Amino acid sequence: MASEYVVWGAKGSGSVPVEAALTLIGAPYELRDLANWYDVQTDAEAGRLNPQRQLPALVLASGEVITESAAILLYLAEAHPQARLAPPADAPERAQFLRWMIYVPAQIYSMCWVRDVPSRLAAGPAAEAVIKARTRERVADCWRMMDAQVEPSPWIAGARMSVLDIYVTVISRWIIGRRRFYEVAPKMAEVVRRVDAEPRLAALWAERMPFEEGWEG
Repeated sequence: MASEYVVWGAKGSGSVPVEAALTLIGAPYELRDLANWYDVQTDAEAGRLNPQRQLPALVLASGEVITESAAILLYLAEAHPQARLAPPADAPERAQFLRWMIYVPAQIYSMCWVRDVPSRLAAGPAAEAVIKARTRERVADCWRMMDAQVEPSPWIAGARMSVLDIYVTVISRWIIGRRRFYEVAPKMAEVVRRVDAEPRLAALWAERMPFEEGWEG
């Protein structure tokens, strides 16, 4: 079967929620890993796909490129409504679903750019250590604030698992680690554990974001 999409990504990266969504949708896709987005041998291709040199990138059958993980997830959910991975436009859960789909990358995922290479913003090791500590606490606070305002029933956006649940499940493993996430976001902790245990995603998790010893942080 011909691939409907091409996903540019890497293990453990922001492409994983996209891969998970495509797995649940059942749409064929080709995965192209780019372990080092800044590698000189792939620089030209990376720059063509996304001038910001950030993963993931989704290439449609038409050749059109979509970047920004939240935008990709929203696009896929709407392009494949039969998968029911997002509340429909007229659903009462829709507004809050969109709210949190934008909150996660704006308030939490964006901290990865700062923490991955703190020298981008800090002058010297001491300042870098401060940035790392403060961004960690900022992320914990953001998860705490989100958890206080959602009422999973049983999923974050209602009765069915959505791309929001997948997104939170992956990103909750970054920066503060799952153990801290469980502490600051106890309601969403139950949601991400269910996504972790989703049988249709077992092979994907094992390959792309394995539950190795100490994975919870």
